[in-house]
This record gives sequence, C-alpha cells and structure tokens, in this order.
Amino acid sequence: MTEAVIVSGGNIQKDFALDFLRKNKNKDYYMIAADRGLEFFMETGLVPDAAVGDFDSLSPEGLAYLESLENTEICRLQPEKDDSDTQHTVNYAIEKGAEKILILGATGSRIDHLLANLELLLLGQKKGAEISLVDKNNYITLIKSGTVLQKEEQFGTYVSFFPLGGDVTGLTLTGFRYPLRRHCLKAEDCGLTVSNEITEGSAKVEFESGSLLMLMTRD
Repeated sequence: MTEAVIVSGGNIQKDFALDFLRKNKNKDYYMIAADRGLEFFMETGLVPDAAVGDFDSLSPEGLAYLESLENTEICRLQPEKDDSDTQHTVNYAIEKGAEKILILGATGSRIDHLLANLELLLLGQKKGAEISLVDKNNYITLIKSGTVLQKEEQFGTYVSFFPLGGDVTGLTLTGFRYPLRRHCLKAEDCGLTVSNEITEGSAKVEFESGSLLMLMTRD
C-alpha cells in the first residue's frame, strides 16, 4: 500500500468527497476512517479498510455500524492520549507503508483542529510521506523545490504560498501572474504570495530552504 485516503471528522462535504473519489477510482487507495469520519462510510455505503480512533464522538448509529464491520481493521485508542485521532491515523497509515496520504474532512469550523492538521504536513515531510488536505474549495500540501504545476490540471483558480515552520529562502516563481526571483518569504510578509495565478501552460516553483505550503483555491 503506497497511497491512502483518510476521512476525518471535520467538514467532510459528502458530495464533493464522493465525486473526488469517483474521479480517482483507478487509484488503489487504502481507505481509513479517522474516528467520526467513519460515519461518512456508513452514510455512503463505502467500506473502510481500517478505522482508527477512540470513537467517543460517534452517534449511536455510528457505533452500531462500527460493530458490524467484519473485514475492517479496527484500531481503538484511549480517549486520554497525547495526539489527535487524525494524527494517530496518519502515523498508522505511514506505518502501513503509505507514501502519499490524502485527508478529507480535515477542515471545518474548529480552527484549532485545522491548525493541528496543517502541522501534520510537516510530520509527513519528516517521515517521508506526502500529505494533502482537500475539501470542496481547497487543496493544501507542502511542495518540493522544482515543482511544476500544469495550468490545465490545477485545482481551482488561485495558488497561494506560505512558509510553514520558518522562512522559505530563495523563492522563485515563474509562469505566474506575479513572479518572484530569489525572495526570502517570511510569515510577516506572506500576503505577497496570496492569490497568485498561473498564466502560462505550466508554472515552476523553486526555493533554497524551508517548508513551503501551497494552497490551490476555488473561491
């Protein structure tokens, strides 16, 4: 297993998630429910390969569904723990061999959970796994220097960049409406790289050091 989809308990946006999975049906995803994300599977008829969590936020129907699963690996966690259900699920997926992890339901009204999930991108980078957070309007991931973005394949209209965990040095953007040349991107001036647009057939992102967060947005 090299690619995994984690369905977390945030704003899952069921119609979008189903459509996204249908468009990528040729990929052999290992499907994992993170705690309340299990109710997405219950409501859609999909069956997860694994379910991870303390399951304290499941509805009575969700708990009954959990108990009915026969071919799903269940990893039960203690409610008192030092990480979130989603973080534990990411570590679980990496231990299973996932090199790419897509998380649905990682965004929502809980800003504390969103910030924690953004930090998971750094966890994945440290452990050699590429992690992306996706919802109806956003595609969020860390990218490597030398990344080439194809305009016809981009998610949405706008592309924004932010330093995560420290400065990003030598940032060069080519093929964008607002190009940059060897810029040191700091948290205090990140408004400079918000809502850029790809203007050529492809665009390239290069930098010397740091962790660069990319958001492709539709609205």
